Amino acid sequence: MLGFFERITEPYPGDAPTQPPKGLYQFCRYYSRGMEKPLLLMSFTTALIAIFEVALFGFMGQLVDWLGDKDPSTFLAEEANTLWLMGGILVVGLPLLTLLGSLLIHQSLLGNYPMAIRWSAHRYLLRQSVGFFANDFAGRIATKMMQTALSVREAVMKLLDVLVYVLVYFGSMLVLVAQADARLVWPLLIWLAVYLAAQFYFVPRLKKVAEEQADARSLMTGRVVDSYTNIATVKLFAHSSREADYAQAGMDEFLDTVYRQMRLVTGLNMAVQMANYLLTFGIATLSIYLWMHGAISVGAIAIAIALCLRLNGMAQWIMWEIGALFENIGSVADGMETLSRPQDIVDVDNAKDLKVSTAGIHYQDIGFHYGEASGVIDHLDLKIKPGEKIGLVGRSGAGKTTLVNLLLRFHDVESGSILIDDQNISEVTQDSLRAQIGMVTQDTSLLHRSVRDNILYGRPGATEEQMIAAAKQAEAHEFIMGLRDQQGRTGYDAHVGERGVKLSGGQRQRIAITRVLLKNAPILVLDEATSALDSEVEAAIQSSLNQLMEGKTVIAIAHRLSTIAAMDRLIVLDKGAIVEQGTHSQLVESGGIYSQLWAHQTGGFLAEDC
Repeated sequence: MLGFFERITEPYPGDAPTQPPKGLYQFCRYYSRGMEKPLLLMSFTTALIAIFEVALFGFMGQLVDWLGDKDPSTFLAEEANTLWLMGGILVVGLPLLTLLGSLLIHQSLLGNYPMAIRWSAHRYLLRQSVGFFANDFAGRIATKMMQTALSVREAVMKLLDVLVYVLVYFGSMLVLVAQADARLVWPLLIWLAVYLAAQFYFVPRLKKVAEEQADARSLMTGRVVDSYTNIATVKLFAHSSREADYAQAGMDEFLDTVYRQMRLVTGLNMAVQMANYLLTFGIATLSIYLWMHGAISVGAIAIAIALCLRLNGMAQWIMWEIGALFENIGSVADGMETLSRPQDIVDVDNAKDLKVSTAGIHYQDIGFHYGEASGVIDHLDLKIKPGEKIGLVGRSGAGKTTLVNLLLRFHDVESGSILIDDQNISEVTQDSLRAQIGMVTQDTSLLHRSVRDNILYGRPGATEEQMIAAAKQAEAHEFIMGLRDQQGRTGYDAHVGERGVKLSGGQRQRIAITRVLLKNAPILVLDEATSALDSEVEAAIQSSLNQLMEGKTVIAIAHRLSTIAAMDRLIVLDKGAIVEQGTHSQLVESGGIYSQLWAHQTGGFLAEDC
C-alpha cells in the first residue's frame, strides 16, 4: 500500500523544462504539474476531518443534555443508532480519513513533490548560458534551487491542507454554535475580526522580511561556499581572518532579518493571545447569561466553551502556520527571480542536429560586443578550410578566446553568422554542435568524481580498452595507476576532488587531453592546452597531439608560440580584428606584431608586457 501511494506521483517528470512563469501563483502552479490530483484529494480529506471533528463536539453537547434528561434504563434503546453512528465516525471514519491523508502527504507528496521541482529546475538551469553562472555564486544558485523546491511544496500544501482545515473547521463551528443560539456567534465573529486584523497587519511585514531573509540566506551560503571552493587561494594569501570577516558580514545581514522577523512574531503572538483570552471570557459570560434566562441548555454551554478552548489552542498553531506560509511564499518569490530567468542561449524551433562532413568553418562578418555599443569584435571574417590547422595569436584581450566561445555558442554573435560546413550554428541544436567539437583549455576543471568518470565524459559509451588506450596516448595511464584517494579507491576508480584539486595541474591537463582524445571530434580547439605541462611531459605528448590533430580542423590558442609555430596558418588578432595572417616564417619576416611577440619571448613565453 505504501508503495502504491509513493508511485501516484512522479519524482522525475519527463516533460522538457521550459521557462517558469514570473507570477507567484503561476510559478507555483507550473511546478505543481502532475501533483494536482493528490493535492486536491488531500484537501478534500482534510475538509471531511474538520467537519467530523466539529460534529463530535456537537455530539458531546448533546450527550451532556442526554445525561441530564434521559432515563438510564431506556437510554440505550432510545439513542442506540446515534451512539453507533458517532462511535463509527470516531473509531472507523476518522482513523481511515487520517490514514488516507497521511498516505497522501507522507508517501505521495512530501518526497516526490519537491524532487519533481528540483528535477525540472535543475534541467532548466543546466541549459542556462555560461554567463548566467559566471554572474552568481554557484552555491547561491544551488541553494535557491533546493530552497525554492521545499518552499513551493510547503506554500501549496499549507494552503490546501492547513487553511482548508481552518476555514472548514471555523465555518462548521459557527453553524454548530448558531444552532444553540445565534447570539453566541457574535463573540466568535468579533474574535475573527481581531484575529484577521492582526494577521493583515503583521503577515505582510513578515512576508517582506522573509523575502529579505531568503536572499540573505542565499548570500551567506554563497560566501561560505566561495571560500571553501577557493580554499587554496585563501591559504596561499593567508586570508583566513579576512574570509571569516567576509562570511560574518553575510551572516550579520541574515541575522538582522532574523531579529526583525522575531520582533514581528512577538507582536503577533501577543495580539493573538489577547484575542484568545477575550474570546474565552466573552463566550463564558454570554453562555451563563443565556442559560440564566433559559435560552440555552447545559449541553449548548459545553459545546460553546469546548469549541472556544479548542479554538484557543488552534489559534497559536494557525498563527505559526500562516507565518510559515508567508515565509515560504517569500522564499518562493526570491527563488523565482533566479529560476524564472530566461535562457540567453536557446535552440531555435525545430533546430536540427549539426552534420559534419568536412569540418570547414566560416566566421562570416561577425560582430560581438558583450552587449556594449562597440569593442571586442567587429566585422571579422575568417574562413578555416576543412582539415586546416590554425593558431590564434595576440595579446590578452585581443579576442582569441571570444572567437572560440562564439564557435561553441557560449555566446551568440550580435551580427553576422558562424557556419560549419555551410550550416549556421545558430540554427542547429547546441548539444549536436558541441558534440562535434573537442576542447582542451588552460584552466582544466574536472568533476568531483572518479578518473574513469571524467575520462568517459568524452565518450560515455567507450570501452575500458579504448579509455586506457587514450590515457596511454596522452601519457596519463602511468600516473593514474598510482592514484589512491582517502576512501582507498585506486587507479581509474580514484576520485579527483572538487575541480580536480587532488591532482597537479599537469595531471589534470593530461586527463583533459585523454578525454578529448576519446571524444575524437572532427573539430579540435586547444586553448593553452599544454601550458600546465612541464617541458619533458609536453615533449612526450606532442606526438600524441599531432596524432589527435590528424584529419581534424584545429583552432589553437597559445602564448607559448613554439607550440603553434608549425600550424598551417597563424591568425594574429588585435582589438578583435585580424591584423596579420600567414605561416610562422612569413609572419616573422614581415616585422609586424607576430614578429615582435616572437622576438620578445624568453624561454618560450611572452614577455609580461605582451
